[in-house]
Amino acid sequence: MKSPPPPAIEVRHLSKRFGPVVAVDGVDFAVAAGSTTALLGGNGAGKTTTISMLLGLLLPSSGSVRLLGEDMVRHRYRVLPRLNFSSPYVDLPHRLTVRENLKVYGHLYGVGGLDARIRQLADELDLGDLLERPAGRLSAGQKTRVALAKALLNRPEVLLLDEPTASLDPDTADWVRGYLTTYRDQSGATILLASHNMTEVERICDQVLIMKGGRIVDEGAPSALIERYGRANMEEVFLDIARDRRSPTDTPEPTGEEAAQ
Repeated sequence: MKSPPPPAIEVRHLSKRFGPVVAVDGVDFAVAAGSTTALLGGNGAGKTTTISMLLGLLLPSSGSVRLLGEDMVRHRYRVLPRLNFSSPYVDLPHRLTVRENLKVYGHLYGVGGLDARIRQLADELDLGDLLERPAGRLSAGQKTRVALAKALLNRPEVLLLDEPTASLDPDTADWVRGYLTTYRDQSGATILLASHNMTEVERICDQVLIMKGGRIVDEGAPSALIERYGRANMEEVFLDIARDRRSPTDTPEPTGEEAAQ
């Protein structure tokens, strides 16, 4: 029997301190290759710090991060060309056009056939009319689509996304979710995303990691978490955890006909 592949992302006892502040506190998790995992939590939960350590932008205070089998503290330059990251909250240079920005990042990642790759992404993400526009003149939704194009330039094996559908209208956001799922299925890529859109999480994620106070407080498939908390959807589960309203071992409150009996 063929053994399963090793995790694409493996985090062990990961912590990050900023002076007296513990931003990430002994986190452990693994993300299966070819899967989509959501990293959830309220503001200040430690999501951004965790992703920054996954990318090698921050050094852990303790613990380890392995991506695609490589230690990100010791050997991150071996794996960085195989990763990418997208966030609508990280601005591209405003004076450069969208095409110029994509070319700069394409050269940084050593993308072959760069002009053809930019044309392909512009067609797939409907960026044709934006390529010659300065990045500083884009709307919020346009910035989100350009950030995604930047993240896909090098056909990454691991894709880290922060709010991948932020500021998009419902129709475009739905299309982007489908696009990401197709990219994952066709390329075998692994996706880790931070999102506040629980419908998005339920639709495209195989696994959910929920952070609070710098720790992973629960995890599992969206359907398993919904059943465990006795809720109708992931938004209700998220609110229960964020507001300390219920632990997964509590007995669900009766509803409907059960309450009337």
